[in-house]
Amino acid sequence: MSKRSETAKKNRIKLIAAGRKAFAEHGYAGASMDELTAAANLTRGALYHSFGDKRGLLAAVVEQMDFEMALYAQDIGARAEDDWEGLLAEGAAYIEKALDPEVQRIVLLDGPAVLGDPSQWPSQSSCLQATMKIVEKLISKEVLKPVDVEAAARLLNSAALNAALWVAASAAPKKVLPKAIEAFRALATGLLK
Repeated sequence: MSKRSETAKKNRIKLIAAGRKAFAEHGYAGASMDELTAAANLTRGALYHSFGDKRGLLAAVVEQMDFEMALYAQDIGARAEDDWEGLLAEGAAYIEKALDPEVQRIVLLDGPAVLGDPSQWPSQSSCLQATMKIVEKLISKEVLKPVDVEAAARLLNSAALNAALWVAASAAPKKVLPKAIEAFRALATGLLK
């Protein structure tokens, strides 16, 4: 790796960390590009070079955080006693992340407002692929009805994502969370054979 590309990579990491902190503290609209670049000890030019603009930086921060949410949920799911319970636990864990103030503000409130439909984010595509593998496995084991794998995976992912969005946007997230998880589980059980 050349010194220039190594420096660009380090700058990108610094800017994502500074952006994440600024977006969490001030929200997207309130985050100052001058303050966040100063916090990273870089210039606006470095931000423009790495991300194009503040929106590009938000997209990178959201992608990192959404990836972390997915890993967390997958880890919770992997601890379950079987694949079915793992699928339910993974969805519930993803929804529960909506209580994290940083996740609420950046991923579930500002992200959709600035970046558009979360189901179209690149990070959601990898979640979909992982869910499709589990659904396909559960269908082959005759745990789930023989439905279209992609359709079932998309609906399960959408249910978890929209439940998380609902929890994050509600006036009482802790009261909404159990309702959202209960409904997610009820919807998912409709796929059982």
